[in-house]
Amino acid sequence: MDVVCYQYADSPIGRLLLAATEKGLCNVEFNGASEDAREALEGWMAKRLGAGIRLREGGSLIEEAARQLKDYFGGSRTSFDLPLDLRGTPFQLQVWRALGQIPYGQIRSYKQIAEAIGSPKAVRAVGGANNRNPVPIIIPCHRVIGAGGALVGYGGGLPIKQFLLHHEGIPAT
Repeated sequence: MDVVCYQYADSPIGRLLLAATEKGLCNVEFNGASEDAREALEGWMAKRLGAGIRLREGGSLIEEAARQLKDYFGGSRTSFDLPLDLRGTPFQLQVWRALGQIPYGQIRSYKQIAEAIGSPKAVRAVGGANNRNPVPIIIPCHRVIGAGGALVGYGGGLPIKQFLLHHEGIPAT
């Protein structure tokens, strides 16, 4: 039986629920203080990992992820060095790789991401893949904005996206 390790991590944007397989960090849920986060994690696991997965609290990888997030929010880390276990379609994986290339303190538009992956007309599909990023913050989907610089959609809510951008020195309104 496969195991997913999890841990809660406090942050300035609220409690996060982190999860990892033996291969790497696989999920970050916002609103980790609520039962909804654990239910969302369990739903994600059932859909992406299949049946028969057991949850276990703690583990060295998950503790390292929590430490790196603490460093990020503390201002001493601008990128993450964690193994990831990403489950998605080939297109989603391609988009998530492109998101991971956006440097700290910079933003890109959905159109720029579509162009970067060689699919300039797939702006809406890029938005959909961005929305399904299972490890927000680690893969910085918050650094993607709409046309004309508009802050649009974020799984954690626009106030969290705005906080993250301000944290990185990006003026966002």
